[in-house]
Amino acid sequence: MFTKPELLAPAGTLEKLIFALKYGADAVYAAGPQFGLRAFAGNFTLAEMQTGIEFAHKLGRKVYVTINIMPHNDDLEGLPEYLEAIQDLQADAIILSDPGVLLLARQYAPRLNLHLSTQANTVNYAAVQFWQAQGIKRVILARELSAREISEIRRVVPEMELEIFVHGAMCISYSGRCLLSNYMTERDANKGECAHPCRYQYVLVEQKRPGQYYELEEDTRGSYIMNSKDLSLFTHLGEILPLGLNGLKIEGRMKSVHYVATVTRAYRLALDALAAGVAPSLDLQRELLQVSHRDYTSGFFVDKPEARDHNYEGAKEKGEAQFLGVVRGFSPEHGLLIEQRGHFKVGTKAEIIGPRSGPLSLTIERIIDSETLLPTDAARHPQQLVYVPCREAVEEYAIVRTA
Repeated sequence: MFTKPELLAPAGTLEKLIFALKYGADAVYAAGPQFGLRAFAGNFTLAEMQTGIEFAHKLGRKVYVTINIMPHNDDLEGLPEYLEAIQDLQADAIILSDPGVLLLARQYAPRLNLHLSTQANTVNYAAVQFWQAQGIKRVILARELSAREISEIRRVVPEMELEIFVHGAMCISYSGRCLLSNYMTERDANKGECAHPCRYQYVLVEQKRPGQYYELEEDTRGSYIMNSKDLSLFTHLGEILPLGLNGLKIEGRMKSVHYVATVTRAYRLALDALAAGVAPSLDLQRELLQVSHRDYTSGFFVDKPEARDHNYEGAKEKGEAQFLGVVRGFSPEHGLLIEQRGHFKVGTKAEIIGPRSGPLSLTIERIIDSETLLPTDAARHPQQLVYVPCREAVEEYAIVRTA
């Protein structure tokens, strides 16, 4: 038997926090207005953070706040007050990576639980023991670890909380600590401003032949030599659970509501099935193809990555379904009340998934504007509310996407 680990989902905004929890996350991780590694993710104000924490706690769930930048001296200004504010909001933990932040947290916010970010590059049991001695409650292990290495860490440090990433984008730099963005664009990846240069297209130029570009592969599009595939350990959950981990984390605070809801739901249902001794439905693997993603790889979990784990063809993501809208209500007279998130029209073939239901097939036969109650041929305006006929009620927060 094993203890079912906590499923953690990304919350780039308050709306995404709500969807993550609705779709089965036990906890979410989010950044406040400062000191997080996703400066462009639409981070929370302190008021929004308070709302999100209260919402999560009413459901018996948790919110972890990221304070995981690598701060320079000037970046420490205001940090003590910020730590005190996060403690007052009753966040369940902060996620940090810098020893200086750890020192200040212990001094100014002693009631906060401290989780160590994957940015700290923890790859061995001795490092886990070191951080444990510093007051860290949970270590988020580096992605560069195999199942065998994780198992060994758990064996040596049985009482320490351990967490790993199981899904999402991977940085080409070691545990995400990257200089390249700062060097090329003056946007510091270690302060949350990464320009993702690992996704750029590169060619070779010989020093004495400026302007002569040599393709690194026989491909007119050039070569994306640092463009990693996305991590997905979904098919390895049966191997992960016996490792005794405390948390399994989904990456993607800059992803859409559609991504957060769909991926969280797939992992939630799979984990619940395995806990009940049942194999997860194969349909759940299909769900992971519906959202924006690169080709998937198991990363370092099974073995060291090989050439096939890299994407040399391009940086563009793919996904089989387009996000059309969110169900906001149901009227027996008019049908589903849908908040538009992508253009759809009469005749569009759609699917609906809820936290525990679906997919439900639906052909949109009629669209009625919710304000005028007049028919229209399409939902065109962002967040326009329209009614769509449906024979059965569908739960609020259900996702509508192309079939």
